[in-house]
Amino acid sequence: MRIHLVTGGAGFLGSHLIDRLMDAGEEVICLDNYFTGRKCNIDRWIGHPRFELIRHDVTEPIKIEVDRIWHLACPASPIHYQFNPVKTAKTSFIGTYNMLGLARRVGARLLLASTSEVYGDPEIHPQPESYRGSVNPIGIRSCYDEGKRIAETLCFDYQRMNAVEVRVARIFNTYGPRMLIDDGRVVSNFIVQALRGEPLTIYGDGSQSRSFCYVSDLVDGLMRLMGGEHTGPMNLGNPDEFTIRELADQVRQRINPALPLIEKPLPSDDPRQRQPDIGFAKGALGWEPTVSLEQGLGPTIDSFRNLLALPGDAAA
Repeated sequence: MRIHLVTGGAGFLGSHLIDRLMDAGEEVICLDNYFTGRKCNIDRWIGHPRFELIRHDVTEPIKIEVDRIWHLACPASPIHYQFNPVKTAKTSFIGTYNMLGLARRVGARLLLASTSEVYGDPEIHPQPESYRGSVNPIGIRSCYDEGKRIAETLCFDYQRMNAVEVRVARIFNTYGPRMLIDDGRVVSNFIVQALRGEPLTIYGDGSQSRSFCYVSDLVDGLMRLMGGEHTGPMNLGNPDEFTIRELADQVRQRINPALPLIEKPLPSDDPRQRQPDIGFAKGALGWEPTVSLEQGLGPTIDSFRNLLALPGDAAA
């Protein structure tokens, strides 16, 4: 049995990862400062003898004995990472620096949750890991995009200089239960608006495309990457591509087909296309998603329906 440290473990993705680790009989330490994480996501494990919860910000060093570090701590939606862009950049740089320092001291393997945003507004479609990206280094998204790029740089420099074992996952749009009501990402936006009986807001004309990976598939990919021999960077996401308008139509059909769509100007630096080339993950890990968007939307909508039933949207 290994000791696993999950930074950002009370968040959407981190809590699902902790569920998988705990169900596998592992010992887990959850580290979170609750900026976007919620204790309710990990309620079932609090008090369990193999689980420990520590309130901590990764921009501050921590001394702890662990075997595996899953470094997921960083706000991942534009609303949250643009709220304090300097803090976001510090989380990606200093937080990753601190976790790599810990990995070096205790001999742990570290997995970095990087992002498809390192590709920026891509000129190649779909995006393979060899593509170096088209990122605006001074735009409103750069605190996150460039933050993750420097986090990847740190990982491979620590690997080369200090022989730290690293794994780097480039995560594409992921959705599922436990997303925040105020998350600001397109799946949660559409579902919340539809459940509230509001028009669905499309930015631009809705022709920009995204690929949506259900959270259970993504966690399976992370588990395989951490346990395998390949360092990455490795794309993890669902290669099925949908326009934003197609996603809106799917959500409306499930909740209220009569809801109108309204268009607003496209935000600055919003990518026109986002689709992973997962050939590397298929070959190296034998991994590919199994949950379709149609299958994954059901439990995701049910999760938001339960959240919205709380007084005053208390879970937001």
